[in-house]
Amino acid sequence: MGVGFLNIEDQVRVFATSSTVSSSSTPERSLGMSDPRGPAIRVEGLTKTYQAKGKAAPVQAVRGIDLEIARGECFGLLGPNGAGKTTTIEILEGLNHPTSGTVEVLGLSWERHDQEIRRRIGVTLQETRFPEKATTLELARLFRSFYPRGLDPAEALARVALTSKASAYVETLSGGQRQRLAVALALVGDPELLFLDEPTTGLDPQSRRQLWEVIGQLRAQGRTIVLTTHYMDEAEKLCDRIAIVDHGRIIAQGSPRQLIDRLGGGHIIIFELEERSPRLEPSAFADLPGVTAVRREAEGYALTVAEPHAAIPSLLDRLADHGRVLKRLDTHQASLEDVFVALTGRHLRDDLDVASPSTNGLGSRVHSNE
Repeated sequence: MGVGFLNIEDQVRVFATSSTVSSSSTPERSLGMSDPRGPAIRVEGLTKTYQAKGKAAPVQAVRGIDLEIARGECFGLLGPNGAGKTTTIEILEGLNHPTSGTVEVLGLSWERHDQEIRRRIGVTLQETRFPEKATTLELARLFRSFYPRGLDPAEALARVALTSKASAYVETLSGGQRQRLAVALALVGDPELLFLDEPTTGLDPQSRRQLWEVIGQLRAQGRTIVLTTHYMDEAEKLCDRIAIVDHGRIIAQGSPRQLIDRLGGGHIIIFELEERSPRLEPSAFADLPGVTAVRREAEGYALTVAEPHAAIPSLLDRLADHGRVLKRLDTHQASLEDVFVALTGRHLRDDLDVASPSTNGLGSRVHSNE
């Protein structure tokens, strides 16, 4: 598919249609009333296929996703660029149409209750640009005008720690401050459900952690959050549950702890041999004490173990028995990165697109077959 953009006019059309709905629309609201005890999001059999140009085969970005997200939880969609995360979240946000499948947001469908849903969700795009000569408060007031009810613009800025920047022009804001502004604009309608698509991509470590604090506060308030990211540590820290997406499918789902526990060991031993030492088959280490899994890395091996202190001496003895010389050995607690490697046979970082995404207009979402 081609590159897609969301400019200021499109944002007004997509997110602001609720401002044109008067309070007299009670009949539609009552028809679209959702069960507050039901899930925030329910997806069954979701697919999305893009027709390629010329004789190229169609691109299947999403290949049958089933998903249920409870109200009040922070749910993460985790996976590499091109996995189908962005296409999935665009469908949930009403910015894209599925090829097939069922999607319910707050118990409502986009086909019949689009305006009702838009009044009740907030969206932060993958990358956002604002008018450089507008102040943060001016933008908050503009976005607040799109909704029939919501937060005071100044309160929205306060929730992301931007009160001191209320009179600052956008051109003076740092990258982290701009991302926090994007979250404030998503919050100004006081949404029940908040979508955050790659909110910390491109930020420095300090700005990332500042935004983590904002998301953590929203989570503590019981707000439902759907977060997409390719940062494993981010998902592990912020999310109650996670779905790992790869090649358009969910390949694992659960809490971070549940996913890590499925590895069968809480620690990973990484080691390399000296270049003059012939490599051994991974099976040579499979029977070591406490070892539950072995995989070959690009320059060595990775062992999943329950007790490193028991496995390491046995490993050193095994290498000595085979006449191999150890070059490097490291250990770490098992993480979601290790889960991804165990499921796919590759590191998430190997799949990341190093090119910066293009942007256009006030807010933009750029993706390539995702």
